[in-house]
Amino acid sequence: MDLKAGLFYLFSAVLLFAAFRVVTARNPVHAALYLVLSFFQAAMIWMLLKAEFLAIALVLVYVGAVMVLFLFVVMMLDINIDSVRKGFWRHMPLAGTIGVLVALEMAAVLMGGFRLSEAPKPVVVLAHAAGQASNTRELGVMLYSDYVLPVQIAAVILLVAIIAAIALTLRGRKDSKHIGAGEQIRVRASDRLRMVRLDPTRPAEPPAPAPAASPETKA
Repeated sequence: MDLKAGLFYLFSAVLLFAAFRVVTARNPVHAALYLVLSFFQAAMIWMLLKAEFLAIALVLVYVGAVMVLFLFVVMMLDINIDSVRKGFWRHMPLAGTIGVLVALEMAAVLMGGFRLSEAPKPVVVLAHAAGQASNTRELGVMLYSDYVLPVQIAAVILLVAIIAAIALTLRGRKDSKHIGAGEQIRVRASDRLRMVRLDPTRPAEPPAPAPAASPETKA
């Protein structure tokens, strides 16, 4: 066994352990941290496969953005662990059946891809001036040449999702005290301040007469 195969088995073992702990961890913060560990191990496997762009994208996008958001949400919410785990074993058979079905489908797709009837055609790789090829450059050339239409469609879908999220966040709420910036700029001092003229001195009011005592009280 060479060094590359040993690293592959090491990263795969740690990845499986981290994925298992994501499901079985009782603390949601610990589960999110184990998910970060699994992402790092998957990125290392991508690096072994010489797919450095996918590895860096996995670390930057999922670990640097998505998982940080997950951790903020988990730590800000008051999650009751007992209520979350209620009915876990009742839904376990259905969840296990769906998991086995997904695993069989993935195995069928992967095994079908490994059995090739003919050798794959060599891909023409553009080299740098120094004579070294770059997977990142080739991926960028392929995305913006052969797959430019799907990339543009995906960009439009993401733009629509961003606009929808902003519109849902900034929609008018009845319980919010929102004041427009234009109304604040057009405000005048006479609209906010009213001068009231009062007399400098006022005569003292006479004291109120004491109530008369009743006959029963005198007795």
